[in-house]
Amino acid sequence: MHLPVNAMILRNAQFVRSAADPSGFPGDGRPRVVFAGRSNVGKSSTINSLVGRKGFARVSASPGKTVFVNLFLAENRLWLVDLPGYGYSKTSAREKERYSALIDAYLHADMKNIHRFMLIVDIRHEPTADDRLMAEWAQSYGLPLAVIANKADKLKPSQVAGQLSVVRSVLDLPESVPIIAFSAEKHTGRDEVIKEIFSGMGE
Repeated sequence: MHLPVNAMILRNAQFVRSAADPSGFPGDGRPRVVFAGRSNVGKSSTINSLVGRKGFARVSASPGKTVFVNLFLAENRLWLVDLPGYGYSKTSAREKERYSALIDAYLHADMKNIHRFMLIVDIRHEPTADDRLMAEWAQSYGLPLAVIANKADKLKPSQVAGQLSVVRSVLDLPESVPIIAFSAEKHTGRDEVIKEIFSGMGE
Protein backbone atom coordinates (compact mmCIF):
# COMPACT_ATOMS: atom_id res chain seq x y z
CA MET A 1 0.00 0.00 0.00
CA HIS A 2 1.54 3.29 -1.14
CA LEU A 3 0.56 6.44 0.70
CA PRO A 4 0.56 9.85 -1.04
CA VAL A 5 4.10 11.06 -1.65
CA ASN A 6 5.90 14.06 -0.20
CA ALA A 7 3.51 14.56 2.72
CA MET A 8 0.87 12.66 4.61
CA ILE A 9 -1.98 14.46 2.91
CA LEU A 10 -4.45 13.53 0.23
CA ARG A 11 -3.10 15.28 -2.84
CA ASN A 12 -4.82 15.86 -6.18
CA ALA A 13 -8.20 16.30 -4.52
CA GLN A 14 -11.04 18.05 -6.28
CA PHE A 15 -14.63 18.96 -5.55
CA VAL A 16 -16.92 17.16 -7.99
CA ARG A 17 -20.50 18.04 -7.03
CA SER A 18 -23.14 18.37 -4.34
CA ALA A 19 -25.84 15.72 -4.57
CA ALA A 20 -29.37 16.57 -3.50
CA ASP A 21 -30.77 13.13 -4.37
CA PRO A 22 -29.53 9.67 -5.39
CA SER A 23 -29.14 10.67 -9.04
CA GLY A 24 -26.06 12.66 -8.02
CA PHE A 25 -24.34 9.92 -5.99
CA PRO A 26 -21.14 8.38 -7.42
CA GLY A 27 -21.78 5.66 -9.95
CA ASP A 28 -18.36 4.07 -10.22
CA GLY A 29 -16.56 1.41 -8.20
CA ARG A 30 -14.03 3.62 -6.43
CA PRO A 31 -14.00 3.17 -2.64
CA ARG A 32 -15.89 5.71 -0.58
CA VAL A 33 -14.60 7.33 2.61
CA VAL A 34 -17.66 8.77 4.33
CA PHE A 35 -17.52 11.60 6.89
CA ALA A 36 -20.44 11.97 9.29
CA GLY A 37 -20.92 14.15 12.33
CA ARG A 38 -22.81 16.98 13.97
CA SER A 39 -23.19 20.18 12.02
CA ASN A 40 -20.70 22.08 14.21
CA VAL A 41 -18.12 19.35 14.79
CA GLY A 42 -15.72 20.41 12.03
CA LYS A 43 -16.34 18.01 9.14
CA SER A 44 -15.32 20.52 6.47
CA SER A 45 -12.26 21.60 8.46
CA THR A 46 -11.28 17.96 8.90
CA ILE A 47 -11.43 17.35 5.15
CA ASN A 48 -9.46 20.57 4.56
CA SER A 49 -6.74 19.28 6.88
CA LEU A 50 -6.59 15.89 5.17
CA VAL A 51 -6.10 17.43 1.73
CA GLY A 52 -3.77 20.16 3.02
CA ARG A 53 -5.86 22.99 1.59
CA LYS A 54 -7.47 25.42 3.99
CA GLY A 55 -10.37 26.52 1.79
CA PHE A 56 -10.97 23.24 -0.03
CA ALA A 57 -14.24 22.21 1.62
CA ARG A 58 -16.10 25.41 2.40
CA VAL A 59 -16.50 26.05 6.11
CA SER A 60 -19.79 27.78 6.88
CA ALA A 61 -20.00 30.38 9.64
CA SER A 62 -23.49 29.08 10.38
CA PRO A 63 -23.99 25.49 11.58
CA GLY A 64 -26.49 23.35 9.72
CA LYS A 65 -25.75 24.73 6.26
CA THR A 66 -24.38 21.55 4.67
CA VAL A 67 -27.63 20.14 3.31
CA PHE A 68 -26.25 18.11 0.41
CA VAL A 69 -24.01 15.09 0.07
CA ASN A 70 -20.78 16.80 -1.00
CA LEU A 71 -18.49 14.67 -3.15
CA PHE A 72 -14.74 15.05 -3.56
CA LEU A 73 -12.38 12.88 -5.60
CA ALA A 74 -8.90 12.31 -4.12
CA GLU A 75 -5.87 10.75 -5.79
CA ASN A 76 -8.24 9.75 -8.61
CA ARG A 77 -8.84 6.59 -6.62
CA LEU A 78 -11.29 7.31 -3.82
CA TRP A 79 -14.33 9.42 -3.04
CA LEU A 80 -14.48 11.63 0.04
CA VAL A 81 -18.17 11.83 0.92
CA ASP A 82 -19.24 14.65 3.23
CA LEU A 83 -22.70 13.90 4.61
CA PRO A 84 -25.02 16.66 5.85
CA GLY A 85 -24.32 17.63 9.43
CA TYR A 86 -26.94 16.54 11.94
CA GLY A 87 -28.16 17.69 15.32
CA TYR A 88 -28.27 21.48 14.92
CA SER A 89 -31.01 22.62 17.29
CA LYS A 90 -32.18 25.60 15.21
CA THR A 91 -32.76 23.55 12.07
CA SER A 92 -36.45 23.33 11.22
CA ALA A 93 -38.25 20.02 11.57
CA ARG A 94 -38.87 19.98 7.82
CA GLU A 95 -35.19 20.53 7.04
CA LYS A 96 -34.12 17.88 9.57
CA GLU A 97 -36.44 15.43 7.88
CA ARG A 98 -34.99 16.31 4.48
CA TYR A 99 -31.33 15.88 5.41
CA SER A 100 -32.05 12.76 7.45
CA ALA A 101 -33.75 11.22 4.42
CA LEU A 102 -30.80 12.24 2.22
CA ILE A 103 -28.27 10.65 4.60
CA ASP A 104 -30.36 7.48 4.77
CA ALA A 105 -30.72 7.38 0.98
CA TYR A 106 -26.97 7.75 0.43
CA LEU A 107 -25.93 5.15 3.00
CA HIS A 108 -28.33 2.55 1.69
CA ALA A 109 -27.61 3.25 -1.98
CA ASP A 110 -23.83 3.17 -1.67
CA MET A 111 -23.26 0.87 1.29
CA LYS A 112 -21.35 -1.81 -0.64
CA ASN A 113 -18.72 0.76 -1.73
CA ILE A 114 -18.02 2.31 1.69
CA HIS A 115 -14.37 1.61 2.51
CA ARG A 116 -14.28 3.66 5.73
CA PHE A 117 -17.05 5.30 7.72
CA MET A 118 -15.48 8.19 9.63
CA LEU A 119 -17.63 9.43 12.51
CA ILE A 120 -16.38 12.81 13.73
CA VAL A 121 -17.07 13.79 17.35
CA ASP A 122 -15.94 16.60 19.63
CA ILE A 123 -13.33 15.13 21.99
CA ARG A 124 -14.16 17.73 24.64
CA HIS A 125 -17.68 16.44 25.26
CA GLU A 126 -19.55 13.19 25.58
CA PRO A 127 -20.91 12.02 22.23
CA THR A 128 -24.53 13.03 21.71
CA ALA A 129 -27.53 10.75 21.28
CA ASP A 130 -27.29 11.41 17.53
CA ASP A 131 -23.63 10.36 17.57
CA ARG A 132 -24.56 7.16 19.38
CA LEU A 133 -27.29 6.39 16.86
CA MET A 134 -24.89 6.92 13.96
CA ALA A 135 -22.25 4.65 15.55
CA GLU A 136 -24.87 1.98 16.27
CA TRP A 137 -26.17 2.20 12.71
CA ALA A 138 -22.70 1.83 11.19
CA GLN A 139 -21.90 -1.17 13.37
CA SER A 140 -25.27 -2.83 12.76
CA TYR A 141 -24.55 -2.84 9.03
CA GLY A 142 -20.95 -3.97 9.49
CA LEU A 143 -19.44 -0.80 8.05
CA PRO A 144 -15.70 -0.29 8.72
CA LEU A 145 -16.09 2.37 11.39
CA ALA A 146 -13.42 4.72 12.69
CA VAL A 147 -13.91 7.70 15.00
CA ILE A 148 -12.14 11.03 14.58
CA ALA A 149 -12.14 12.83 17.94
CA ASN A 150 -11.73 16.40 16.71
CA LYS A 151 -10.65 19.55 18.58
CA ALA A 152 -7.95 17.77 20.58
CA ASP A 153 -5.95 21.02 20.52
CA LYS A 154 -8.53 22.47 22.91
CA LEU A 155 -7.50 20.01 25.63
CA LYS A 156 -4.39 19.70 27.74
CA PRO A 157 -2.25 16.76 26.56
CA SER A 158 -2.87 15.04 29.90
CA GLN A 159 -6.64 15.09 29.24
CA VAL A 160 -6.65 13.45 25.82
CA ALA A 161 -6.41 9.78 26.80
CA GLY A 162 -9.18 10.11 29.36
CA GLN A 163 -11.51 11.80 26.87
CA LEU A 164 -10.83 9.11 24.26
CA SER A 165 -11.92 6.55 26.86
CA VAL A 166 -15.11 8.53 27.44
CA VAL A 167 -15.85 8.54 23.71
CA ARG A 168 -15.30 4.79 23.44
CA SER A 169 -17.45 4.09 26.47
CA VAL A 170 -20.37 6.34 25.48
CA LEU A 171 -20.39 5.05 21.90
CA ASP A 172 -19.99 1.50 23.25
CA LEU A 173 -17.24 0.69 20.78
CA PRO A 174 -15.06 -2.44 20.82
CA GLU A 175 -11.30 -2.03 20.88
CA SER A 176 -11.20 -3.00 17.22
CA VAL A 177 -12.73 0.37 16.27
CA PRO A 178 -9.98 3.00 16.11
CA ILE A 179 -10.54 6.34 17.83
CA ILE A 180 -8.05 8.98 16.70
CA ALA A 181 -7.34 12.19 18.63
CA PHE A 182 -7.38 14.86 15.95
CA SER A 183 -7.10 18.60 15.45
CA ALA A 184 -8.27 20.06 12.17
CA GLU A 185 -6.58 23.31 13.18
CA LYS A 186 -3.20 21.92 14.22
CA HIS A 187 -3.31 18.76 11.99
CA THR A 188 -2.70 16.56 15.03
CA GLY A 189 -3.58 12.98 14.14
CA ARG A 190 -3.67 13.62 10.39
CA ASP A 191 -1.12 10.90 9.61
CA GLU A 192 -3.13 8.36 11.62
CA VAL A 193 -6.38 9.26 9.86
CA ILE A 194 -4.82 9.02 6.40
CA LYS A 195 -3.23 5.67 7.25
CA GLU A 196 -6.65 4.48 8.38
CA ILE A 197 -8.20 5.71 5.12
CA PHE A 198 -5.71 3.75 3.01
CA SER A 199 -5.62 0.68 5.26
CA GLY A 200 -6.75 -2.37 3.35
CA MET A 201 -7.13 -0.48 0.08
CA GLY A 202 -4.29 -2.31 -1.61
CA GLU A 203 -1.82 -0.94 -4.10
